[in-house]
Amino acid sequence: MSLLFRLALIASVTLTPFKILEAQPPQEDRAAIPLNPDDPTIDEWKQIRNMADDPKREPGPINIQRFAGGLAWLGIPTFFMLPVALTPEDLTAGEVDVAILGAPLDTGSGMRGAAFGPKTLRASDRYVGWGAWSDPHLHVMVDWMKELTVVDYGDAPIDYLSGERTMEPVRGMVREIAETGAIPMVVGGDHSLEYPNVAGVADVYGKEKVGVIHFDAHFDAGPNENGHLISHGQPVRRLVEEGHVLGKNYIQVGLRGYWPGEDGFRWMREHGFRYHTMAEIERDGWNAVMERVLEEAADGPEFLYVSLDIDVLDPAFTPGTGTPEPGGLTTRELFPLIRRLCAENNLVGFDLVEFNPLVDPGYTTSLNANRLLRECLTGIAMRKMGIAEKGYLSPLTVEHGRLR
Repeated sequence: MSLLFRLALIASVTLTPFKILEAQPPQEDRAAIPLNPDDPTIDEWKQIRNMADDPKREPGPINIQRFAGGLAWLGIPTFFMLPVALTPEDLTAGEVDVAILGAPLDTGSGMRGAAFGPKTLRASDRYVGWGAWSDPHLHVMVDWMKELTVVDYGDAPIDYLSGERTMEPVRGMVREIAETGAIPMVVGGDHSLEYPNVAGVADVYGKEKVGVIHFDAHFDAGPNENGHLISHGQPVRRLVEEGHVLGKNYIQVGLRGYWPGEDGFRWMREHGFRYHTMAEIERDGWNAVMERVLEEAADGPEFLYVSLDIDVLDPAFTPGTGTPEPGGLTTRELFPLIRRLCAENNLVGFDLVEFNPLVDPGYTTSLNANRLLRECLTGIAMRKMGIAEKGYLSPLTVEHGRLR
């Protein structure tokens, strides 16, 4: 091809009007196909199995492991190799403190894979390190497994083709746990789950009595998206605008990158949010900001819910997520804050979301996600034990005890 021909071709392309890019008036979306209400399987995904013909047993948690030692690399994977509960009656009879619920949903995210988070974390004890499942937390010398009754409550019902249809069944199961007095700990799944999780807890404890601390690189209070009213970038807006949580009782931690813009910050200010960005942390230092978060958590409603998107951590620590954002928190910063929030407040719910094991090389994200759940459980155990000292650390681990 000659040089002149190439130039002529470029000129013709450059000068051609791009009519296909002109704005078009809104039209009916003829590709939107409604559900078939006559399909007998339309609600099959959320039907609870009929247990009437099961062998009769007394209500309470069920240990499904064969080996007494609870070795992490043997047996049927459950969260932390814990007993299983199937019904609210099991939770009540077992006087369960915390019920861990899997929620394998990822249709609210642009990247699939977070649905595998619960199953992966159930198996993650196999590589979290020797003693992690049987010894006390070294910082505080508290063993949550001995102080708490914790169970694996199975998975919430998920329509794997529709996040919208999934919201109410998840909300119902979270509410079911909370009504027994147990703390629902939800392992996702994408962050659209924050909406049914918090709403379910607020149903039980009261909409004006629950505050939320939202750990995230993103503020997740976006407006409608392609006509959808819920996605992993929208749960906060829906919770506030529907009145499940008051904006003044919402605290955001770890925001960074390129979202929200000015409109998002104005929206948060209009609703009375308190927020702590990485810009603030870089300016004032982590310790100062951590104390602000702890003070604000105590200066709010009676109950606290913590929603933890693992992308609040820097991708060096949690590469296995669909929306990694450089410049985040470190594990050394986040672990003690989670432990203290759960120890120093009346926690009524916790979720860990956006863990995508399909993009987690070296199990790094799984390792740290596992630890974050343990930090929260340790904090809950400390509160139950009456350890009231703020920022408590065991003297055994911070001082060697030798005379100077």
